[in-house]
Amino acid sequence: MALNDAPLGKSSEYPDRYNPDLLFPVPREENRRRIGLNDGRWPWFGEDLWQAWEVSWLRADGVPAVAWAEIRFPAASPNIIESKSLKLYLNSLNQAVFSSPEQVADVITRDLSSGSGAAVQVTMRSVDEGAMAEGRPQGYELIDGETVDDVTYDYAPESLSASGEPVSESLCSHLLKSNCPVTGQPDWATVMIRYAGPKLDRRGLLRYIVSFRQKQDFHEHCVETLFTDIMARCKPEALMVCARYTRRGGLDINPWRSTDPEDGSGGRLIRQ
Repeated sequence: MALNDAPLGKSSEYPDRYNPDLLFPVPREENRRRIGLNDGRWPWFGEDLWQAWEVSWLRADGVPAVAWAEIRFPAASPNIIESKSLKLYLNSLNQAVFSSPEQVADVITRDLSSGSGAAVQVTMRSVDEGAMAEGRPQGYELIDGETVDDVTYDYAPESLSASGEPVSESLCSHLLKSNCPVTGQPDWATVMIRYAGPKLDRRGLLRYIVSFRQKQDFHEHCVETLFTDIMARCKPEALMVCARYTRRGGLDINPWRSTDPEDGSGGRLIRQ
């Protein structure tokens, strides 16, 4: 389906009836071909964790209920779901009657699994429960103070390099910014990189991250580009890349890709 048919960047009427047809799938394949992956096999495990903060429906007595949801799309799914279409879809639940949060989760799971082409996991969370947030996960070193003499705002994978004896490091930057390929709106994220292998040049890594500043791409595509470039140019033995994006329209998207299937995206950050 062509992106110019997507609701993103267009005026939209917000639905008052449940409508799963609002979901707009976007194939992952085109972007993966663009970064040199053409054989249908990917050098990573991972998922896209969405946090949906504006979920509501009606109880059987007509009183509204609210919750927030964790939605996990497997990285192996054929499609991502365009973000505004997911927002419109979730809003279509607002006037629908459900017997329990579990029933809501079952319906969302069914519809998103159908749209993405793979089994999606949905967990409903109470808005009355406290949630801890941190600036960055413990054990990650912030590289944003590194000096970069030749900053560029044009995508620059050639900035990446690594050398020397193998090390194991966890690095973090709050400076990842890219732009929506449809609307041009800025997308802000904290990026976390954990690896084992030749030591990454931190100045070059920071220059590379900053070079995404004018890049137009979806969140998921940016993370897959980061992962693929670091693997190709730095040759780590193990690698995990995660970006935790700030919220837009009641949704934040947090993709992670890793050589280890047991990895994850970590917990909620303060910026979210």
